[in-house]
Amino acid sequence: MKLFGRAALVTGAARGIGRGCALELAKAGADVAINDRQPSDNTTSLIAEIESLGRRAVLVDGDAFERGSCEGIVKRAIAALGRIDILVSNPAYSRRGDFLDYDPEIFDKTLRGTLTAGFHMSQFVSRHMVERGGRGKILFISSVHARRPYARAVAYNAAKAGLNHMAFTMAAELIGHRINVNVIEPGWIDTPGEHETFGDAMIAEEGEKLPWGRIGHPSDIGRAATFLCSDDADYITGVSLVVDGGFCLRDSISSPSMRSPITKTCDTES
Repeated sequence: MKLFGRAALVTGAARGIGRGCALELAKAGADVAINDRQPSDNTTSLIAEIESLGRRAVLVDGDAFERGSCEGIVKRAIAALGRIDILVSNPAYSRRGDFLDYDPEIFDKTLRGTLTAGFHMSQFVSRHMVERGGRGKILFISSVHARRPYARAVAYNAAKAGLNHMAFTMAAELIGHRINVNVIEPGWIDTPGEHETFGDAMIAEEGEKLPWGRIGHPSDIGRAATFLCSDDADYITGVSLVVDGGFCLRDSISSPSMRSPITKTCDTES
């Protein structure tokens, strides 16, 4: 129970990576304010899961893409839980398309939902943390897109790269307040959004081809988030942790045999 007694706010928590983070934080002892645009069956079931773990869970619905709404979300989370010790900022918006034909309005919405939204939410939470004497954990969910320019994702790539650099700048400015600011870069994770984009069959087929032999799960990201939000990571700030099961190493693996664990044992002379 490394997070026992801590209060966390997770945005975009109803499904996918946000849900995985909320559940893993709760398993580690945190009470959790979950945010999504509006109440739904997903938020209801998530609250029930967290409460079944013996932790408190509250819904603070609202549009995390808009600054005024972000302020309200933070205020209601503080009112419900007493404070915010941890922020997992997970809002994002993505639409793929060819650069030459990319809709400039979609580009702006992607940056607003993926980068600017993170600025608004983290600024309000950081002010709260500083006002109550400092200390806290701020974690952004970025992507391997931040460092790899995947085609047909110009807006998302730019937004995630900007998110990383914003987080590192925040870490430098908030270090005197002992507020850790870090980033997780997930690889290919099994989320509803990925199924909507690629389809069930493609995800099942391509997941087996990944270096780790499977697609990632939201819980993989949640467990990494729990570590970075715990006292075990007290000396870690301003870094990005890639959690991708070797996704970014695919081009470095020259043969299928290298993707499997080495089981042969060797005798050595003493």
